[in-house]
Amino acid sequence: MNKRGILVLSMAATMLLSTVGCSSSGGDNASGGENLPKIGATVYKADDNFISSVRRELEANAEGVAELTVDDSQNDQAKQLDQIDTMIAKGAKVLAINLVDPKAASSVIEKAQAADLPVVFFNKEPDEAAMASYDKAYYVGTISKESGVMQGNVIVEQWNANKDKWDKNGDGKIQYVMIKGEPGHPDAEARTEWSVKTVNEAGIETEELAIDTGMWDAAKATEKMDAWLAKFGDKIEFVICNNDGMASGAVASLEKEGYFSGDKFMPVVGVDAIPEIVTLIEQDKVVGTVLNDASNQAKAVIDLSLNLANGKDAVEGTDWKLENKAVRVPYVGVTKANINDVK
Repeated sequence: MNKRGILVLSMAATMLLSTVGCSSSGGDNASGGENLPKIGATVYKADDNFISSVRRELEANAEGVAELTVDDSQNDQAKQLDQIDTMIAKGAKVLAINLVDPKAASSVIEKAQAADLPVVFFNKEPDEAAMASYDKAYYVGTISKESGVMQGNVIVEQWNANKDKWDKNGDGKIQYVMIKGEPGHPDAEARTEWSVKTVNEAGIETEELAIDTGMWDAAKATEKMDAWLAKFGDKIEFVICNNDGMASGAVASLEKEGYFSGDKFMPVVGVDAIPEIVTLIEQDKVVGTVLNDASNQAKAVIDLSLNLANGKDAVEGTDWKLENKAVRVPYVGVTKANINDVK
């Protein structure tokens, strides 16, 4: 081949590579293509066990139907607000926001309203006043109280079936420690209150030995459990955790002290039904959890976002129902008895 032919082929290859290089979108992760509606999403903390599942499901549901960008706000509210500004500037047609701080909802709404964009909050629910301030604001999530009630029911069921073995001092009460989520988070507050209240309403007395925040984090939960085992030892009869990440951290601490080997056992419960906890339930290291349905929450977020981006009613053509501008995805109590249904 002569030099001219080589030059032509080289230029053609360069143009092809340039075209391929322009096909990707910005942000931490993007999916979609040309002429698809742009959805700008943020998650409060991408390495949160449950939120990482929601993020994967958002991406799966958006595949082929939306150009989705998902940013990790790294538990920084100021960073999240900056990310929202960028999404608006890049032409997002709808915002899907997992707030870092639920109290910041009004700031997000101000930005969305100024750009005349719908906003779908998920997982962390804004207060009623913020939601009422903008007719294009919606929420997808759960009823916080329900998860606490479900967890309480799991505790009641498991305690009644095993109290002869688990009531170490024979006083008929559950001596428990509570690893709480982020203080002020609606789910953390509701789960903390209603899990124990439900147990009490079932006629079982309880005694709180200790309660502290693990900030939804497994490593922090391990530290808390280490300290409580050193202080209370076998006086602890139940470990109640506001989420599964912290439950797995508690199990790690208990394993170091020889629990789940031989006859040494400690009942632990969580919330979310993440895969790791499902495995621990099968291994008899966790007695129960509550399914926080990441798959359906993400599907609802994408379904609403697509409708709103296309100027339709939020739930048009879907199976979702709006109640006061919110889609509620129900919880399910999980023990070894129904683990196969959950899987």
